[in-house]
Amino acid sequence: MKNTRTSKSGASGGPLRGLRILDLSTVVMGPYASHLLADMGADVVKLEPPSGDQLRYYRPQRSGAMSGMFLSLHRNKRSIVLDLKSDAGRGAFHRLAINFDVILHNFRPSVATRLGATFEQLRASNPSVIVCKIYGFGADGPYAKRPAYDDVIQAGSGIADLFRRVRGEPQYVPSMICDKIVGQAAAIAILAACYQRLTNGRGCEIEVPMFETMVAFNLAENLASAAFEPPMGPIGWARNMSPMRKPFRTADGYACLLPYSDRNWRDFLAFAGYPEVAEDVRFRTLADRAQHIDELYQYVEKAARCRPTAEWLSFCLAHDIPCGPVASLDELWNDPHLEAAKMFQQLEHPTEGRYRLWRSPIRFDEISWELQRHAPRLGEHTDEVLAAAGFSAAERAALEDNLSGGNRSAAEP
Repeated sequence: MKNTRTSKSGASGGPLRGLRILDLSTVVMGPYASHLLADMGADVVKLEPPSGDQLRYYRPQRSGAMSGMFLSLHRNKRSIVLDLKSDAGRGAFHRLAINFDVILHNFRPSVATRLGATFEQLRASNPSVIVCKIYGFGADGPYAKRPAYDDVIQAGSGIADLFRRVRGEPQYVPSMICDKIVGQAAAIAILAACYQRLTNGRGCEIEVPMFETMVAFNLAENLASAAFEPPMGPIGWARNMSPMRKPFRTADGYACLLPYSDRNWRDFLAFAGYPEVAEDVRFRTLADRAQHIDELYQYVEKAARCRPTAEWLSFCLAHDIPCGPVASLDELWNDPHLEAAKMFQQLEHPTEGRYRLWRSPIRFDEISWELQRHAPRLGEHTDEVLAAAGFSAAERAALEDNLSGGNRSAAEP
């Protein structure tokens, strides 16, 4: 950990201040991992090819090379440009890597070798380096060379099959759920490796494959009866597999109504007009209800339509029954809890103008989160970072000349 970063007010930049990360990853998965670490104070330098990360070019955008997603995922980071396909670029990368604690990339093994980004290649000059590689499939299996994106992993890990079991046909979650979950796993793994290095002084190589990570994530509760050998029932947690697990239509909209404890159910069923159902032997305890959840939720569905959402929420909250409205994405900006928690800000980007961002939801004692840097322009900090790493003005100029033939624009994906 080579340096300390501070905010404009002089307060600490976060608990990871001094941790230096060189991030070669692109699109969402790796950048989400380094986004989480940057928000906690790590000094993240994003190394981009001359054309830039393709995420820059998604539309809409205002001035080019700065999409809305890029604005969010790359705040609190710096950007440099090197051409790792050239000898000069690879040489500069290896020299620069000596100054970093962590190298993060999403290259498949053959590409990493070609670009000089393997653990063996990097630790030759930086024995304490941590190299975190995140890609589709673990290197030991027959899928290792396959390309992978979020949809591929949703399909292969059984996530899409959950919809088939419940709704009749496979579907994708309308979110980059695999990219973000695997990104979180990578961030955790990097922190674990940093702690290990404090105890043994050595760097290490981390592999975080999307497929294996999402299979483990999916099976955490859905292995269920199949955890036993032989299986004691079908795979899939019964409550997850219930088509009745859904927001319920009320008299004027939808609501999440989730009585859980024995007391919750007694109170809810009495208010709903079904007090006798609470005494049914199928529904008396949590274990009993889990075996007959579809039948029980049918009573909730019938009752929900009889009252407006506000009345249901008022009753449930008064009786400590878990519940909530079904919010649209557009309503989040004005949610009273998020407003009180100051979750959203509007700031002025040097080139993009006024924009919205969310603060880190994680808080540390005596450290107030604040933006350290706006998302960077392509290569905005190349000269600054190389100079700090000891590259002379002549060396920096030569590397700039090496890039002059590179394409600094990219077509829309």
